[in-house]
Amino acid sequence: LHAALPIWARRRLEEAAAQLFSEQGYAATTVDQIVESAAVSKPALYRHFESKKDLYLSLLRRQREELAAAPLAELRAGQEAGREPEDMVPAMLDAWFAHVEGHPFAGRMLLRDVTGDPDIEAQHAELHREQVAADVELLRLVRPPLPAEQLEPLGEVVRSSLVGLALWWLEHPGTPRSVLVATMLRITGGIILTARADP
Repeated sequence: LHAALPIWARRRLEEAAAQLFSEQGYAATTVDQIVESAAVSKPALYRHFESKKDLYLSLLRRQREELAAAPLAELRAGQEAGREPEDMVPAMLDAWFAHVEGHPFAGRMLLRDVTGDPDIEAQHAELHREQVAADVELLRLVRPPLPAEQLEPLGEVVRSSLVGLALWWLEHPGTPRSVLVATMLRITGGIILTARADP
């Protein structure tokens, strides 16, 4: 029981902080509010995190990893089944948006930086680069291959489209997830079609 308590406390802190950060913003959220919402002591927070900023940065990294894992699980399943890359795209997009839908507080934190803090801005920039790199690797699977010099710009098109739609969705929560997936499929489908049309 004692060994499990720190893990439980950390999870409670992360869940409470994610909600407060997304609703109030980084600057307006205090450590006192976080520990009160999580129903843990302030010393418990500092056993897990050096500061409020450390907690915020830790949340960003975990949220990015969890968001990336959702479509990658669909990709691995499709590859194991011997499916073509383009046939896996709908399930991957649905998994991505499903994660955003199921974690709205994480989505607001991860996809929109309004803190003004240089360390957090740097973390967002690094996550941005990682997302583009991941999208570029997926675009390398397109057959026939896309021109190498277009891969990074197209990776940014995919990343910015996903993020833009997710942020729009946060303001239009009544929109079915299937609409977001179908919208992104028009973008990714256009990339695949132009690859096939290239001489």
